[in-house]
Amino acid sequence: MDTLDPSWVQLQLSSYPFVIVDGVSNIRTLGDYSSKAFPRHKTKPNFLFRSGEISRVSEIGKKQLEELGIKKVFDLRSDIELEKFGTPVPELTSSVNIYRLPVFKKEDYSPEMIARRYKLYATGKIESFMELYSQILDNAIISYGTIFKHIRDYPDEGILFHCTAGKDRTGVLAALILKLAGVDSEDIAKDYALTRVGREPERALVISRLSKEPTFENNKESMLNLLEARAETMAAFLELLDEKYGGVQTYLEKYLGFSPEDVITIRDHLLVTGEL
Repeated sequence: MDTLDPSWVQLQLSSYPFVIVDGVSNIRTLGDYSSKAFPRHKTKPNFLFRSGEISRVSEIGKKQLEELGIKKVFDLRSDIELEKFGTPVPELTSSVNIYRLPVFKKEDYSPEMIARRYKLYATGKIESFMELYSQILDNAIISYGTIFKHIRDYPDEGILFHCTAGKDRTGVLAALILKLAGVDSEDIAKDYALTRVGREPERALVISRLSKEPTFENNKESMLNLLEARAETMAAFLELLDEKYGGVQTYLEKYLGFSPEDVITIRDHLLVTGEL
């Protein structure tokens, strides 16, 4: 995986669907995606945003979060991640609240569990990512459920959700949201792949972190496999979602506990009339 041209990266980061928040990487909107399943509809603008960790957000960035209409930030990271990487939850402005919603429990971040997860990432194989993404779906009942409840109950309050890189836990949730809104699978896969661009400015930082892990020590190829965000990985996940979980609506009902009426309300709150 080659380093991307910096000027090209900056051009992409200043273009839709990326937005600019000083000190926050890989941040972009989930708004304005056309819905294939619901013609003449698109995902609601200025409502849902995704990103990598926001621990280094600047004072300017905090104001920019406000200007985007974000009222709540949902942090999907584990406690151990915050401690390990020295990335605490920042204090934002009085109008933006942060909520901790770890996908994985503390025991899921034991040295043994981390090593196993890293080994799966290191292979770069789609099957390995599917195992990891199944783990996310199985463990994210409370965290994902809380965010979908917000969409159901507070359709006028913009939110940002993030993990560390904004790729896996964040990417799976973004895929569920876009799929429920009827966005074409190809567009969902492209959105996932944008993380490769969104994380490029922090590539050196990520590699520095990973190089301290036994799994990646002196193994650059494994590190690069973890950093990759390929559209075909997301395409495989969407197939897994249908085959193993019965599709997004069944996942919301069977796993997250929503009623069919809830799911319709959530979907309605994700969409507005209009075309790109």
